[in-house]
Amino acid sequence: MSRSTIVIEAPLSQVSEVLFDLEKYPDWSDSITKVKVTERDDAGRVTGAVMSISAGALKDDVSLTYNWDGAPARLEFELEDANMLTKMDGAYILKDLGDETEVTYELSVGVSMPIPQMMITKQEKSTIDQSLAQLKEHCEG
Repeated sequence: MSRSTIVIEAPLSQVSEVLFDLEKYPDWSDSITKVKVTERDDAGRVTGAVMSISAGALKDDVSLTYNWDGAPARLEFELEDANMLTKMDGAYILKDLGDETEVTYELSVGVSMPIPQMMITKQEKSTIDQSLAQLKEHCEG
């Protein structure tokens, strides 16, 4: 599993609002081009979604399930189905710093093709760093 952390100059409420609105990911994330919600819980939160992902050489439509048990401090996701990916599990972990928010993104990916683990880890880190940078830019306006 790869992870990285960034500090965003925005309060936790603003950052979590952006992160928890999964349907709007394509508005700020270059790697997520489309989101279709497939399931919601009683509170209206997305618990299932299909996303079209384009991250470097990796392009796939993934079905993810979301776990809100740790919200608002943590949002976890897990791969349910995909074409190329065999694993895509991760979490956003948020820490309230007052006027700022620390965001850690964890991601673990597996693919159905024979690719060296070093290359997979490099793509994980690249995806994480790009996602965090784009989240920061979107939240800080």
